Amino acid sequence: MCRHLVCLGPARTVASAATHGRHALARQAWAPQQMRGGGTINADGFGACWWASDGPPGVGQHRTTLPIWSDPALGRAVAGDGADAGEGDGPAVRGALEQIRATAILAAVRSATAGMAVSAQACAPFTDGRWAFSHNGVVRGWPGSVAGLADEIPAAEAMRSEAATDSVFLWQLFRARIAAGLDAADAAATLVQDVEARAPGSRLNLLATDGERVVATAWRHSLWVHDMPDELWIASEPTTDAGWSEVADGALVDARIGRVRSEPISMAATSR
Repeated sequence: MCRHLVCLGPARTVASAATHGRHALARQAWAPQQMRGGGTINADGFGACWWASDGPPGVGQHRTTLPIWSDPALGRAVAGDGADAGEGDGPAVRGALEQIRATAILAAVRSATAGMAVSAQACAPFTDGRWAFSHNGVVRGWPGSVAGLADEIPAAEAMRSEAATDSVFLWQLFRARIAAGLDAADAAATLVQDVEARAPGSRLNLLATDGERVVATAWRHSLWVHDMPDELWIASEPTTDAGWSEVADGALVDARIGRVRSEPISMAATSR
């Protein structure tokens, strides 16, 4: 069912975001602690998006079907994580993601739902150059249960779909709602409402950022926040031992550095 995180704050390498802490994302890939009945390992791919602290503007992206512990882009940062590797056992050459510094990073490891594609294009994060998006969970009864929502997606966008998965479909709906004028928080909240109404029992932890703001939902999966004066982490599971607060199930988080708001997602009625 995947694990994901976002971090905003002082510039750090993309690799360090995935390997930071005793229970880093790299460790959550093979030893998750809060999967809640949704699998035991996340070995079907790894991806990251980032907003570089220098260099050209825009969102950088890296995605692979390799499990995170085998991705050469992480180089020495991931070598020996959770293993018995000695000091000289890691790669001698720095990985690409060890050389990119960014002030905002969204990273994810994937456990593919049975029957869905295993490809780099199916790995989160997905991005349109402004927003980056990840989905931790599953849409029940996919695809028939939510086929009625497909009319929201412009035909040309649907034809350019990166992969035939529930996560990509949610990403396309999120983008379509923002393009239609909804605020990102409203887009995420109504998306959870509408999918739950059509596919009850779905797991819908959404995570999106534009590099300055983070919108996330906790819907039948774990979500945690580590809010500091100059740094913000939101993740499926805590990466370190202290400072984290669990988000209540059924909540929407709308956050920036220094300001985190959480409120229930009302299921009183669907939005559309």
